[in-house]
Amino acid sequence: MDKIYHILTLVSIGIYWLLVALVTFRIVLKKRAVSVSLAWLMVIYILPILGVFCYFLFGELNLGRKRAERAKAMSPSFSDWFTQLNSCQAHITENMGAHIYKIDELCNHRMGIPALSGNSLSLQTDPKVILNTIITDIEQARYSIRMVFYIWHIGGLADAVASSLIQAAKRGVDVKVLLDSAGSHRFIKSHWYTIMTNAGVQIVQALEVRPWRIFLHRLDLRQHRKIIVIDDTVAYTGSMNMVDPAYFKRDSGVGQWVDIMIRLTGPTVNVLSAIHCWDWEFETGRREFPQIPQCTVNNGLPQHPIQVVPSGPGMPEYLISQALILAIHQANQSIRITTPYFVPSSELLSALKTAAHRGIQIELIIPHKNDSTMVKWASRSYYGELLDIGISIYEFYGGLLHTKSVVIDQQFCLVGTVNMDMRSLWLNFEVTLAVDDIEFTRELYQLQNEYIEQSYPVTYEQWKERPHYNRVLERIYYLFNPLL
Repeated sequence: MDKIYHILTLVSIGIYWLLVALVTFRIVLKKRAVSVSLAWLMVIYILPILGVFCYFLFGELNLGRKRAERAKAMSPSFSDWFTQLNSCQAHITENMGAHIYKIDELCNHRMGIPALSGNSLSLQTDPKVILNTIITDIEQARYSIRMVFYIWHIGGLADAVASSLIQAAKRGVDVKVLLDSAGSHRFIKSHWYTIMTNAGVQIVQALEVRPWRIFLHRLDLRQHRKIIVIDDTVAYTGSMNMVDPAYFKRDSGVGQWVDIMIRLTGPTVNVLSAIHCWDWEFETGRREFPQIPQCTVNNGLPQHPIQVVPSGPGMPEYLISQALILAIHQANQSIRITTPYFVPSSELLSALKTAAHRGIQIELIIPHKNDSTMVKWASRSYYGELLDIGISIYEFYGGLLHTKSVVIDQQFCLVGTVNMDMRSLWLNFEVTLAVDDIEFTRELYQLQNEYIEQSYPVTYEQWKERPHYNRVLERIYYLFNPLL
């Protein structure tokens, strides 16, 4: 019997090491950032069985067979729809600023999406104003409402939004709501979900999480966009989920979440509508397109060109990351960034360092308290090298600063749903607006000034005096940065 146990032990060890060797070769042969490969190898070797299990769950971008086939089949039709916009009057390249012109070239070449002029924008910062304005627009909807959110959380004015959608559906408006299965799981299990679906609101779970499907598609791939489109005439996007901050994560110890939304009218609305149609077909297989926007532009009014930059599986890889890095490289004077999660890719970090070495003033505003302990320490692992080259870091004490914004030279900005971490830049479904509008950009810059007023600067001298256990935690989580 002992001999049998000995043989079984040797066989088990042999099978395990064969599995590790095969996974190692698979990691090495995958064409991705060296830092990501090294991080996964470290996980597999330090956590022998668990590491291999985690790699199969999270190590590769696995959409599942049906979604992968659907995404491949969708791309040509959506590319044709986007390409039609290049011939409309709203695509005025000769009037574009230098910043957005390059991003227009990038997005046009990779996905066919042009920057469009003739838009109006409204920066909204107060959550009550945001939710009440959304409700007012829903009440005026005549034929369609499209929504996609990562989180829908019941309570407060978010319930009033749900009620307004129910009333819209009852008067014949076509209401389609796409919610991330993981981010909105509590809402999906709530009575609101039942009431809304019974009233005719179409609610679809994006990337549904089911335990028996863990090996069929990647579980941490999430639908992180926030988009509302009403009658293809009014749209919203930004950092705010469908939550009332006064009722959301009150016991998390980080304070209320601080967000913004952008309300738009004009041709860009239809592009955001098309992004929702992409996501809807990706999940349901049902195809529809918004109408081609009315492209007439009044030359006597400000043009406000906006480039919609989407990213996610099935779309061109790393498109938002490329647009962000392109904008950073074009900076001539200043770069100011707000983000709740700062775990940059090596390419983004290199772009920021290069800008700092060119003498560009760079300011980074991030929350002092974070809802993710791992991200908190991973973010701080970068402080030393950033402070050393003159990048200013401010820690926000007024709650969890969730606004995702980049202002370049106080003339151009990027704003949307994407965090400065590799999960947002490489993996999730995201959307960002590149806005060539000086007035709007300066309004956003002033908001960032208000964030700084509620922040404390981190000095290099102060940082060097931090406790040793902080340094240990930073180094540990730094090793896992590519996987966060």
